[in-house]
Amino acid sequence: MKVFSANLEQYNLVVVIPSYKVEKQIEETLRSIPEFIRNIIVVDDASPDDTGKIVAQLQKKDSRITLITHAINEGVGGAMLSGFKKALELNAQIVVKIDGDGQMSQYDLRPLLEPLILGEADFTKGNRFRDFNALKSMPLIRQIGNIGLSFLVKASTGYWNCFDPTNGFFAIRYEALKTLSFDRIHKRFFFETSLLGELYLLDAFIKDIPYPAIYGNEVSNLSIRKTLFEFPPKLTLMFLRRIFLKKFLFDFGIDALYLSSGIPMFLFGLAFGIIKWIKYARLGVPAPTGTIMIPVVLVILGFQLILAAISIDLQAIPETPLCSNKKMTSF
Repeated sequence: MKVFSANLEQYNLVVVIPSYKVEKQIEETLRSIPEFIRNIIVVDDASPDDTGKIVAQLQKKDSRITLITHAINEGVGGAMLSGFKKALELNAQIVVKIDGDGQMSQYDLRPLLEPLILGEADFTKGNRFRDFNALKSMPLIRQIGNIGLSFLVKASTGYWNCFDPTNGFFAIRYEALKTLSFDRIHKRFFFETSLLGELYLLDAFIKDIPYPAIYGNEVSNLSIRKTLFEFPPKLTLMFLRRIFLKKFLFDFGIDALYLSSGIPMFLFGLAFGIIKWIKYARLGVPAPTGTIMIPVVLVILGFQLILAAISIDLQAIPETPLCSNKKMTSF
């Protein structure tokens, strides 16, 4: 992995750590944060253990630490939103999310920061699926869940080049963070995905950064129940909202025309064909050629138009950063 050699202390880099039941790992996590990070925001999300007390003690030794305490548990998204708001108050140029369980302590932050500093991206995130050898350490259930979930997230968010969406190791540049609609970002398990969805509506450019899959004995946060029953409805709503806003409301392009004509053709042809098939099957007589050809032509033509719209959508990934490729200035 390439190492960024620039002097990072000249930038206002802020780390946000959402913390819940991490009393055993939070001290090591905080000590592992490099010196070039100017501010560390720890959000105690109403943790029932001694996480907040430990952070408060460490705060006396490290002036970079700011502790935010939630009276009620708001989930990882709620904790991050509190951290985002505080980071904006501190005039952060880049905000990095690190989990409080120490899972990311072994990661070098510099590859994640480099594209943002150089103005090559608005948002960078870790991707554990680029290193095949390290990927073997990832539990099988996580591999299967991430692969399936990644495809659904690609379709719902529009970032077809983005993989490993549940990876919570990411960094965001100020220009993208300040324009986000915090009210639209989910406060709990759907946080990372909803964040990607909002970034797409802003035309923010995202870049995946390869990182190894490091797992110890921690319990997986990937809930099969949530993935199978709660994610699909949310992803569907996000997909429909994205298509309406980006394809019809913001810019009515040729892909919107394809969808407007292709979907009705396909559905009408399919319904018409099924109804006629049932009718003539009950009568016990062959259906007329014209009756057969009408649904066949409509289904094929409608399907081709839908495929054409999908092809255009695959090429509509944001390619220009909101920061207009401007290198970050020292703070």
